[in-house]
Amino acid sequence: MAGATGADGWTVPERLAEHARRFYAEGGQPVAPRVAATVVLLRPAPAGGVRVYAIRRAATMAFASGMYAFPGGSVDPRDAGGELAWVGPSDVEWAARLRLDPDRAQAVVCAAAREVFEESGVLLAGPDGSTVVGDVSGPEWEERRQALVNRTLGFAGLLREQRLALRGDLLAPWARWITPEFEPRRFDTYFFLARLPAGQRTRDVGGEADHTVWTSPAAALARLAAGEIAMLPPTIVVLRELAAYSDVDSALAAAAGRDAATPVMPRLSGDRLVLR
Repeated sequence: MAGATGADGWTVPERLAEHARRFYAEGGQPVAPRVAATVVLLRPAPAGGVRVYAIRRAATMAFASGMYAFPGGSVDPRDAGGELAWVGPSDVEWAARLRLDPDRAQAVVCAAAREVFEESGVLLAGPDGSTVVGDVSGPEWEERRQALVNRTLGFAGLLREQRLALRGDLLAPWARWITPEFEPRRFDTYFFLARLPAGQRTRDVGGEADHTVWTSPAAALARLAAGEIAMLPPTIVVLRELAAYSDVDSALAAAAGRDAATPVMPRLSGDRLVLR
C-alpha cells in the first residue's frame, strides 16, 4: 500500500518494503492475481468538470482497508456464461477491446455492472437499448441487492426476473492494473467509467464501505496530498487523469481511444513504487 506520492512514484511503508525485498531475495513466487472489475461513476460538477463516486473501504476488510477506492470487486464464477440479457457491444467485441476470450470478457463486464450495483445501488440495466431503469432504491430492490451480496442470487438471474438487459454500452473501458507481484493478495483489475444514470442515485449501502462521497478529482487529490485520506496507486492515477476533463462527455469520449487491455503493474525501486 502506497503512502505519499510524487512524480517519481509512491513511498512504501518500511514493513512492506522489507517484505518486498525479502520476497525478491528469496525468489518468491507471485500469487496468481484474481480478475476483478471496478467502475468509476461520474456525474457533472456544478461549476464544470466531473465528480466521481468514492468509497472508503471498511477497516475490517482484508485488502486496502481504510483506503478510498471506487466500487468494484472480483469476478464471480456466475458472471460468466448463463442466459444474460445484453445490450451494447457483443461479447466478441468486448473480447477484442479487452483482449480476452469472449467468455472472460463477458464475465468482466458483468462483474463491473454487478459490483457497482452491490456497492453503490446503481443499476446499469434497462428493458432495451434506449432505456435505463429508474430509481432502484426501494425495499424490493434492496432485497435483491442483498441477495447478490450474499451470493444467493446471480446477476443474470436478477436481470431475468426483472426483464432487464445489462447495458454494457454504458461502460467505457479505461485502464487495467495488476497488483505488484510481491503482494500476498493480488488483483488483475479492469477499470471502467460510467455516467450516473438519470433518475438513479448512489446510496451508502454499508458492507465493504464505511463512508461514501461524491468529490471532484482535484479535491480528492488535495486531501491525499494533505495526508487526510489514503488511496492505492491505481485510484490516484485515475483521479489525476480524470482531473483533465471539463465534463463527463469528454471523459467518456476519451475512453474510446485508451488502451484498457495492457496491464499496468507498479514495481518496487528502493522504497518507492514506480510505474517504469
